[in-house]
Amino acid sequence: MSELFGTLSDGTPVHRWTLERGGVRVRVLSYGGIVQSAEVPDRSGRSADVVLGFADLEGYLLHPEPYLGAVIGRYANRIAGGRIPLDGRTYEVTRNEGANSLHGGARGFDKHVWEVTPVEHGLRLSRVSPDGEEGFPGRLAVTVTYTLTASGALRIGYEAVTDAPTVVNLTNHTYWNLGGADSGTAGGHELRLAASRYTPVNADLIPEGAPADVSGSRLDFRTPRPTGSGYDHNFVLDKGVTTTPVEVAELYDPVSGRTLTVSTTEPGLQLYTGDHLSGPFPPNAGTALETQHFPDSPNRPDFPTTVLRPGEVYHSETVYGFGVRG
Repeated sequence: MSELFGTLSDGTPVHRWTLERGGVRVRVLSYGGIVQSAEVPDRSGRSADVVLGFADLEGYLLHPEPYLGAVIGRYANRIAGGRIPLDGRTYEVTRNEGANSLHGGARGFDKHVWEVTPVEHGLRLSRVSPDGEEGFPGRLAVTVTYTLTASGALRIGYEAVTDAPTVVNLTNHTYWNLGGADSGTAGGHELRLAASRYTPVNADLIPEGAPADVSGSRLDFRTPRPTGSGYDHNFVLDKGVTTTPVEVAELYDPVSGRTLTVSTTEPGLQLYTGDHLSGPFPPNAGTALETQHFPDSPNRPDFPTTVLRPGEVYHSETVYGFGVRG
């Protein structure tokens, strides 16, 4: 089911699509591929929206920087100096966070209207990123598929092909508050994360040095504990890159009883506790669990590669599963 959600200044219409299955209702926008809402029941069977989002298009246009619910590309997270060395050349991409590139540049995938096609139990979003968009090489054809499983899990599948060597790192930037989007802080949520290491970063959040052990630090979520605040870190998932999604995380709200599990094919997960949220959403109102390859991988040959070449197919899949505890 779709409806008109708003119109951009150039007259381009933006539609909202509603998916419902397994007791879960999810709404997705054609603008940015944004997950606007996800209504799921608590331990008493009462449903609430657990995603931070705006009620109208204007909210997203006025507050773009939190990247609420959006598809992020071409490159999620940061690229140091906005420079990509590739096959003997250095490509300069848009520097939109000081000296570095963040989330695909000034007008990444989150700020484009996608073509939407209904599929069984879901939607397929597609767009072509032309050669040179935000400085990235190659014409990249991308599809992002949202589906709800029989149990109400939200499955996000990403595919991309290119006509020239390039780098790709796609994710979704939904902020979760399992108590309800308007329930205040998510800092009391308990997180379990199957990651024994993380990537240390400098003051600009660019990785430096080798991945470090989380043991004995506040970055050790192998045993569940509250997220609190102060996190914007990439965790090295113990499972590494996989061809099918493997469960790597669980977020739990003791008040509502809601749980969120995260399964992915990706080798990393960025935990961001929303410390810099502003406007209608106060700091720490939601927690982002961004499955991804590591930040600045194009400049780090020791990290899993993000290079995509002609003839190859980029594939990534993440599943967000909803449940309750008594």
